[in-house]
Amino acid sequence: MPDRFTMQDPRYQYPAPPFPAQPQSPPGIVGKMEPAPDHGEESYAGFGRLLGRKALITGGDSGIGRAAAIAYAREGADVAINFLPEEIEDANEVIGYIEKAGTKAVALPGDISNEQTCQSIVADAVEQLGGLDILVINAARQQARESVEEVTSADFDKTLKTNLYALHWLARAATPHLPPGAAVITTTSIQAYEPSAHLLDYATTKAGIAAYTKALAEQLIEKGIRVNAVAPGPFWTVLQPSGGQFPEKVKTFGQDSAFGRPGQPVELAPIYVLLASQEASFITGEVFGVTGGKGIA
Repeated sequence: MPDRFTMQDPRYQYPAPPFPAQPQSPPGIVGKMEPAPDHGEESYAGFGRLLGRKALITGGDSGIGRAAAIAYAREGADVAINFLPEEIEDANEVIGYIEKAGTKAVALPGDISNEQTCQSIVADAVEQLGGLDILVINAARQQARESVEEVTSADFDKTLKTNLYALHWLARAATPHLPPGAAVITTTSIQAYEPSAHLLDYATTKAGIAAYTKALAEQLIEKGIRVNAVAPGPFWTVLQPSGGQFPEKVKTFGQDSAFGRPGQPVELAPIYVLLASQEASFITGEVFGVTGGKGIA
């Protein structure tokens, strides 16, 4: 396969469905995915855009958060990643990639659906990194359900607390530590704009994230802090086979994009780097769609 900097037809740059059946229990393990997703482990090259920065990324063990963590480290940032305790196998791999890049790595296990955990994660990141310049709120819960009757109150509560409450708890805890020039980046979704029937609670939270991000951006620019969101479409992450999609949907995941394939997490990394860097100095309150041609309008 050519490297990512070689001009090539993007339709064939990465694997396309059909994919093998591969159900996992949530939250899932990256190493069990087939084909293996590309988070930039071998393909992302940094150019020093984030030298000296200090970043906290939730959900940094896999998927989009893993790609952002690897990219940030290779761009020169020290990186703290949050993850669920049962995701330690994947998290340890990411810690290794960060350290190999020559920057500081901090592992912060904990379930962000708990308010006190969110407060502790931010406090620990600030203490161990010696400050905080970049906050990426990315971790999410996604579980497919056939009908509204199947979305229990416990389901709804857990999804909202993981995806939306945690956004508020983390932003509130981090804001006093963020200096002028800092960046907050959230992860919404095409589901905020084109919700799927089987992702009722997830889509609701993603719409809320888009609105919260825009409102927070208006507040924090008064402190010189930029706030933006990324809205991915179908991306090949461990979220999908671990209950985020029905098993039959995983086999054909991404085939309805304009590319005929899902995106790979590393294809989002440059957006997260841009929004964290000084190159995005006039960008705030924006939602960047990376949807495989579907758009977010």
